[in-house]
Amino acid sequence: MTQTLLPTGLAFRAVAQDALRDAHDLFLAALHAKPASDEQWDVMRHAYVADRTFGAFDGERQVGTAVSFPGSLTVPGGAVLPMAGVTYVGVRSDHRRRGALTGMMRAQLEDLAARGEVFAALHASEPVIYGRFGYGIATVARDLKVNPKRARLRPEVPGGGTVRLLDKDEVVPALSAAYPALLPTRAGLMGRSPQWWSLSYDRRLRTDHFLVAAHFSDAGDIDGWVGYKPAESSSADPRAGATLYVLDFQAADQTVANDLWRYLVGVDLVDEVVAYLRPADDPIEAMLVDAYAVRGETEGELWLRVVDVPAALAARAYGAAEPVVVEVADPFLPANSGRYRISTHGAERVTDEPALTMNAEVLAMVYLGAWRPSVLAGIGRITVADPAALPAADRLFAVDQPAWNGSLF
Repeated sequence: MTQTLLPTGLAFRAVAQDALRDAHDLFLAALHAKPASDEQWDVMRHAYVADRTFGAFDGERQVGTAVSFPGSLTVPGGAVLPMAGVTYVGVRSDHRRRGALTGMMRAQLEDLAARGEVFAALHASEPVIYGRFGYGIATVARDLKVNPKRARLRPEVPGGGTVRLLDKDEVVPALSAAYPALLPTRAGLMGRSPQWWSLSYDRRLRTDHFLVAAHFSDAGDIDGWVGYKPAESSSADPRAGATLYVLDFQAADQTVANDLWRYLVGVDLVDEVVAYLRPADDPIEAMLVDAYAVRGETEGELWLRVVDVPAALAARAYGAAEPVVVEVADPFLPANSGRYRISTHGAERVTDEPALTMNAEVLAMVYLGAWRPSVLAGIGRITVADPAALPAADRLFAVDQPAWNGSLF
């Protein structure tokens, strides 16, 4: 087993199979949580893969951990490229600020590049951390709070099919079989590996009161669902209803989404529906007779890291505009650094003088269309040699529909 020595004297290497539980407990400790019980570990062990679980070591003592699992990402134009989901990142509190996280991130990204994975992605609990490793906010979503007592759908909102609660033992087989058909419907969606289903569904089904209502088409196929956790009111008032926390909301089209919203706001004895990380263009307010039944808060959703810049730029579709030469600076993965001519017809590596220069974090921010290059240039995030290139870059990276990930991990 190879390892990398860090400047601080820490060492980095893959975690052995028989040490994965200790790695998980280290992560929990970083969150100030107690170690996993045998029952909890029996679920979580399926989310761990030994050669994708890295550790920072002080001698033989593991002091940091970072995990990835395989997946994919749908990019503008519909291509689906390999992507790693990064999770369970933590460092012991007595080893912070000693280079453990930087060493793990570097080694992990080098490993993902060697695997041929074009992207890495994560959901950041502390957003100030990951920009220096080349991760940028690539999708924006809304957390929605809906008052079901006021949330009556307008009569013209269409619907079709039926909604049924699934039994626990049918949830993962049914949803994992239905999900791939949804991937082409929006840029930003990610493929869900067995590790993702263990991490996000098996754990909740076994340890929480977690329900899944699936939408069936007229042909009897699942084409959408909501996974949610009911929570009883903490109020002493016996008339207070529950809150439904929606953690997974998938729909093949707007009609399916309409039916799922109709189901959620129609559940009895509920005072509030909280739907996390809905697409920025979810039209729920316009669906309701009383638009003020909804309150929403916008936030960054998926943090993306472009691991293979040439492959990523070549794969996505671009809008109609004059070509722009962009220089990417990526000291963390130097093979990505270079100049790329981006046009309606694709992207290629060139030696021409760049019109725009950006780092890896900013490239991730514009790649899925969440941020316009002209806006980022206006706040100093992009260096501009040719101001005339900015309107063209805006059109090249523009998308018809906001990118959205929709998968918590």
